[in-house]
Amino acid sequence: MNATILAKTAYANPGQPTRTLRGTEYEIFARVTHRLKITAGMAKSNFPALVSALYDNRKLWTTLAVDVAQPDNELPEMLRARIFYLNEFTQQHSAKVLKGDGTVDVLIDINTAIMRGLRREGGAE
Repeated sequence: MNATILAKTAYANPGQPTRTLRGTEYEIFARVTHRLKITAGMAKSNFPALVSALYDNRKLWTTLAVDVAQPDNELPEMLRARIFYLNEFTQQHSAKVLKGDGTVDVLIDINTAIMRGLRREGGAE
């Protein structure tokens, strides 16, 4: 693909709405959560797909934890602490899922709750 085609496709849909930061966070959570849902029952049939989905979820939560740990993060301190705790829980529970000692259901529930919060507090987008 040459540069001209890339440039045309980059601006091909000017009517598409601009995403807010909250909307982008929601979209990332939606994609990761969707992958967790798809792979939820694949521990035996397609374990690599489950591992990949868990990896992406862990990476998302690690990124959030690093962000809320920054001194210049503007979220309220209590919310930052809760997000950091959810990261710790997600990391530990993901390890249980990988060992076969748990399911992804609670991880999906956590992500879905975060998505509801992002949607509710974000207003119309």
